[in-house]
Amino acid sequence: MSGQPPRYAGTCRGLSATQRAERAARGLKPTLRFAVPREKIIEFTDAVHGPQRFASSDIGDFIIRRDDGTPAFFFCNAVDDSAMGVTQVLRGDDHMTNTPRQLLLLDALGLRRPSYGHVGLLVGEDGAPLSKRHGSTSVQEFRARGFLSAAILNQLFRLGHAADVDGWLPPAAMSAHFRPLHLGRAPARFDESQLMHWQKETLGRMSTAEIRAWLGADDATEFVDLVRHNVVLPVDAAPWRAVVRGELEPLGELEQQVIAAAGAEFFAAAAAAYAQANSDLKVLTRILKERTGRKGADLFMPLRVALTGTAHGPELAPLLKLIPPETARRRLESHAQNS
Repeated sequence: MSGQPPRYAGTCRGLSATQRAERAARGLKPTLRFAVPREKIIEFTDAVHGPQRFASSDIGDFIIRRDDGTPAFFFCNAVDDSAMGVTQVLRGDDHMTNTPRQLLLLDALGLRRPSYGHVGLLVGEDGAPLSKRHGSTSVQEFRARGFLSAAILNQLFRLGHAADVDGWLPPAAMSAHFRPLHLGRAPARFDESQLMHWQKETLGRMSTAEIRAWLGADDATEFVDLVRHNVVLPVDAAPWRAVVRGELEPLGELEQQVIAAAGAEFFAAAAAAYAQANSDLKVLTRILKERTGRKGADLFMPLRVALTGTAHGPELAPLLKLIPPETARRRLESHAQNS
């Protein structure tokens, strides 16, 4: 029927022994179907969607064992749930139509019914349902990128579930704040920017030693303390390692404008002042202010860009102490020559 899901027509439901033998002689392998009773209403109360009613006449006899001898998934699923004592099943609403079939099976086998709840599917940023073929990312892949388990759990806890607290939750406390009544019917959109938010919240609750281990590199404690608020994933620490013990990336357009506006004379004065200040930013800026008359952002911004390659980042004073003196002096002198 138009607008109705496909339903088995019952072609082989009443085969005689002779007809079965004939099919077997032709090499046909039979499936095993559940004989759905006629004119029956299957009812249950869904934990998310409320009371549900299905007419057995709309279902049709369904396969519980395939022609290769393997059992159908939803048959095994229902029997396993009952055998293991599962009392509450929560799953995607794409399984809603499986539920009346499973209830018929459980009733026929004399097995206890669990309660069912069907939540909205997870969808990607494009609105398409997440699946093995679309938008699938394993927990192992997230872990390899450096996402923390507590961040992932805080994100998952709120996908399809309206939590009664807005802030970050330790995993051990999540069960106390889970409410079946707060499960959503609409599809839940997975947004990695939200995962980034929970990642930052998790990092903010970690000790320096924990972050150092998470970064997975031989970083000094002073370096970790300095950059911890500027990294979300371990890869974010690489540019700051380059600042303190490597080569800077080419300057961006904004940074080039800052350098050009300051001029070569400013950086020549800065290099000379640095030789006197010895990595002490307070002393360096005092000397430079006296010699150039610059102050505020006009003084600090060119120094930051020349020393770090960027106009933003961790506090400059402690960062300057981590940069080897010969490296800092070389960076300032290079702009004195090239500006």
